[in-house]
Amino acid sequence: MKIRNSLRSLKGRHRDCRVIRRKGRTYVINKVQRRFKARQG
Repeated sequence: MKIRNSLRSLKGRHRDCRVIRRKGRTYVINKVQRRFKARQG
């Protein structure tokens, strides 16, 4: 999982990427390609 300041660029890496907020943290998850995971903060 990558930890980044900006997730907007990571959202565009794959068409199945979703930006989700959990417990005050922002995540990019992808159910199809699991390697496109990222966390902010």
